[in-house]
Amino acid sequence: MIHASTNSEAALFDAGGHSHVFDDGNPLGEKNASLAVLLTATMMVLEIAGGYWFNSMALLADGWHMSSHALALGLSVAAYAAARKLSGSTRFAFGTWKIEVLAGYTSAIFLLLVAGWMAFQSVERLFSPAAIHYEQAIFVAVVGLLVNIACAWLLKDGHHHHHGHAHHDHDHDHHHGHQDLNLRSAYLHVVADAATSILAIAALLGGLLWGFSWLDPVMGVVGSVLVAVWAIGLLRDSSRVLLDAEMDAPVVDEIREAVASGPVPARMSDLHVWRVGRAKYACILAVEVREPISPDYFRQLLGIHEELAHVTVEVNSPQRA
Repeated sequence: MIHASTNSEAALFDAGGHSHVFDDGNPLGEKNASLAVLLTATMMVLEIAGGYWFNSMALLADGWHMSSHALALGLSVAAYAAARKLSGSTRFAFGTWKIEVLAGYTSAIFLLLVAGWMAFQSVERLFSPAAIHYEQAIFVAVVGLLVNIACAWLLKDGHHHHHGHAHHDHDHDHHHGHQDLNLRSAYLHVVADAATSILAIAALLGGLLWGFSWLDPVMGVVGSVLVAVWAIGLLRDSSRVLLDAEMDAPVVDEIREAVASGPVPARMSDLHVWRVGRAKYACILAVEVREPISPDYFRQLLGIHEELAHVTVEVNSPQRA
């Protein structure tokens, strides 16, 4: 006879031991971000000085825009350093990787503020035009663009996490993009600045060649809209990680499929999945089975998914009278 009550058995296992360091960091990204900070800060001073001296709103906006990027890049470097330094601290239940994500989120807020400032200043200059020293301003803007291109090359993160798994008669071949959100925020800052540099150059050329002085502030408005769009995208992606709102990630369906398609009949009654690294997830699952079975059985089922770094399994099985 089977009683209505059930017996719960739980097991905790880590894919790589009991370490709570789930992300190896990004040493190359940290080094390149540090170099980008130096380049950006130097060009920031030149563009702001050039904008005031040559009376170019587009160039001045680009310079102040670059100042925010220097601050944001510095924040990215500080986040890398803090995550690395605190990686062994037991205060962090699931490691320090989210320090980097928080830096990316904060940088996105900076981007939005910069976009608002650019729009305000550009509209103001549209109604209060001033004489512009086009040749000198173009030269400074071109130099700024070259610096932005160099920084973007340093910060470009084209890595995607690809893994293939084979288990019995099931083949898994997935291609999931796991970006470094901290590095992505730094990259977006310099790309946004490069875009505003291009717009500034276009506006200055239009004014120099055809006398279209109104292009300078108009391009400032266009640049602010472009920056705002990028900032909102980064806010969306980083906030999803910070709020553990990734239950629509592909790995969630993979977990459900693995449990449902196993040789032992089982019903999943609860599942929680969240990210603890760029390509690593933690999960808690509760399953109900008709016959007593060890949680190690589910460990083997899920073991083919290398992105699962920390898993808690609760098995509920009936007791016989």
